[in-house]
Parts: sequence; C-alpha cells; structure tokens
Amino acid sequence: MVEPLRMTRREDRERALAEAGCNTFLLRSDDVYIDLLTDSGTSAMSDRQWAGMMVGDEAYAGSRNFYRLEAAIQSYYGYQHIVPTHQGRGAEHLISQAAIRKGQYVPGNMYFTTTRLHQELAGGIFVDVIVDAAHDPSDRSPFKGDVDLGKLERLVREQGAANVAYVSLATTVNMAGGQPVSMANVKALREFCQRHGLRLFLDATRLVENAFFIQEREPGYADARSLRSPTNSAATTDGAWMSAKKDSLVNIGGWLAVNDWTLFEELRNLVVVYEGLHTYGGLAGRDMEAMAIGIEESMQDDHVRARIGQVRYLAELLEDWGIPMVQPVGGHAIFLDARAFYPQLSQDAFPAQTLAAELYLDSGIRSMERGVVSAGRDPQTGAHHYPKLELTRLTIPRRVYTQAHMDVVAESVKAVYDARAAARGLRMVYEPKYLRFFQARFESL
Repeated sequence: MVEPLRMTRREDRERALAEAGCNTFLLRSDDVYIDLLTDSGTSAMSDRQWAGMMVGDEAYAGSRNFYRLEAAIQSYYGYQHIVPTHQGRGAEHLISQAAIRKGQYVPGNMYFTTTRLHQELAGGIFVDVIVDAAHDPSDRSPFKGDVDLGKLERLVREQGAANVAYVSLATTVNMAGGQPVSMANVKALREFCQRHGLRLFLDATRLVENAFFIQEREPGYADARSLRSPTNSAATTDGAWMSAKKDSLVNIGGWLAVNDWTLFEELRNLVVVYEGLHTYGGLAGRDMEAMAIGIEESMQDDHVRARIGQVRYLAELLEDWGIPMVQPVGGHAIFLDARAFYPQLSQDAFPAQTLAAELYLDSGIRSMERGVVSAGRDPQTGAHHYPKLELTRLTIPRRVYTQAHMDVVAESVKAVYDARAAARGLRMVYEPKYLRFFQARFESL
C-alpha cells in the first residue's frame, strides 16, 4: 500500500506540539510528515502476508493459524513450547510473573522500559551488567551490547545465585543505540549461567538484525549460508520473548517460548488469565498467520541488508555533516546524542525531549526521546534515574520510506543542529505513574 503524506506549515506544527505538551507520543499521526517514532508495528506487510490474512481461522480454540505460527517459531528460533501474546510486553509480563520472586535480582544488558517495569512490578530488582562501552556514544566497539561477565560475577557472589531470578539478555540493545551482542559473549554467558544454576532468557525482538551484525563483524560467521544459522537461539538460552511488531513485520503480535515443560505449564495457565486462550493469546487468527509468514520473510538476507542499509544511508548523510550520534550505527535507528547537541542543558531540562520537539517543529518529523524521561524514577527513592546516554531516536520502519525521505530527515537534523545554541530546554508539567515517556507533558523553559 501507499499512504499520502501531508506537509504542514510551521504554525500548524507549533499548534500541534503545544496541544501535545511537547511530547511526540501525543501528536496526532495526521499532523506528522515522516513518522520515525518507532519501528514497532509500523512496517509495511508483504503481499504474501496480506494474502495470508484472508485465510485467518478465527476459532476461539485450536486455530490452524496458531499451529502455523508455532511451527515457524520452532523452525527458525528452535524453542519447543510456544505461547502467543498480543505484543512483546504481554510476554514480558508473563515471564516476570512466573519466574521472579519478590526481592530477587534480575541482571540484564541495559534496561528496556517495559521490560524493567514488568520485572519491578513482579518484585524484582534490575541490575545493569552491560559492558561500559555501551554508555559511551563515541565508542566504536563492534559489540557494545555484550554482558560484562565480571559485573555479573560480582552480583552473584554478593547476592547469591538463589537470589538471582534469571539473566535477561537483549539483542541489538535498544537503549544503547541498537548495539549488538556477539555470539562469543552469548556462549560465555550460557556457560556462566549453567555453572551457577541460573536461567538465561532472551529478548529476541530484533534478533535477526543482531544476527546480521554477527555475520558482518564476528570471525567465524561471515560464511554462514543465511541469517537463520546464528539466529537459532534455543541452544544457548532457556527461553525468549519477542515483540513480533519489529523483526517479524506485523502490525500486532508477540510470543513467549521456553524449553522447560514445567515453566511452560505455568505460562500457558497465566496467558489464559491475562491475554486469552493459549492458542490465540489475544490475537486474531489472521494476525498469527501474518506473523508466521513474516518470520519467514524476516530471515531473508536481501531483506535484512536492505533494511539495515537504509539506516546506514541516513547515518552516512549525518556523519558527513558532523552530527553527533551513537557509534557504531545500529540496525533499526539513528540515535542522536542530545548531550552533544545541547551541552548548555542539564538533564533536568530534558535535552533529548527538547531535540525531538525541535525536529518536529522544523519539518514535521516525529522522533522520540530515550534519556532521562524514558529512564523514569527509582521505585525506592522516587528520584530520577539519570542515564549516561541522553538520546533522541530516529527509528526507520521496515519497507515504508524511500531514500528521498531519508534525505529530508538528514536536512532537518542538520538545520536543528545548526540552531542548537538557541535551545532552552523543557520542564515536565504532568507525569503519569508508569512509563511516563508515553504520556508526560512538557512546556518550554
């Protein structure tokens, strides 16, 4: 499909942004020219996926489309037992409820917003064990998503393995700028977990993109015949959850997969309470069919090269103009370094949120904040979390925009960068209790 895009005037954008409280999540999509808010559910489906939706089996129990989805996940990801969910956070909720006891620690390679919240609501205590390089936007290490095994060892030694619920591993770490995890690190982490009797669970949301970087950067994988080889993850982890709205090219859907039957039984029971019967998990049959087809298409080398190539095209334009961003560039987005844009602003003035607002005002491009607003507050003290990374994310939907759109985006980023000295920052005037970046409101200082 094609969708007409509406260009707006500066005065229109000023009005729209004021009504949205300077929060790009609260903008109406009709007021957005190029939408780079997220790649979650915003990809364009293929003709095969649309055709698949026409054979949706909407039986309440035992839909044939569930069995197609189950077979696709078993084939490409390798896990035995599958629980569908309406999207990734539904799976995060289930695994947190089933696998965390109150007061247990959950080490992970940098937090993700919804993941950490579900872990905390289940009584867990998140601990960041990512390598230090991940917190430096200019560090060009090839695998900045790796777990620091020394940090993990210290946590286990100090707290005891019995007080660690599981290790939470994310691939192409979103909050670090889409940074990948190496196979060497995954294998070492698996050995560590087995030695200490810990379970290792994987956030597989952008695992296909992570596999691309493994093939490209890690010795021994360049000659892999397809992305499927390093993507099959059941041999190195005990389970995984996924927001299929990213890699799997669908508008809605997710899943949770494990190998242990006892844990599966608990999850299969919980999904009935929160999502729907275990053979639909909150999804229509047609959506499960589209997801099964999307999993197959997501593994195609040509698709992934084109997808990451478009992100790199935009990055190259920005690099030519000296725009500060997270390096090396990840697979799904450009992460602008808002601290470097606005060195005059403290984090209490929300520089990443400011940058997202300024980009929208300049051109109608919608981006999103990934800094102190997204980091939220410490649940014990109520104080802001102050992450070292203060980023504004330009997320490229899959199979949607042309290179010409990327040219427009680059020119707008440069215009905002050239005017950076005039930025004064924002103050937060409304803050919701949970995941505040979705609904918070701001006004100019």
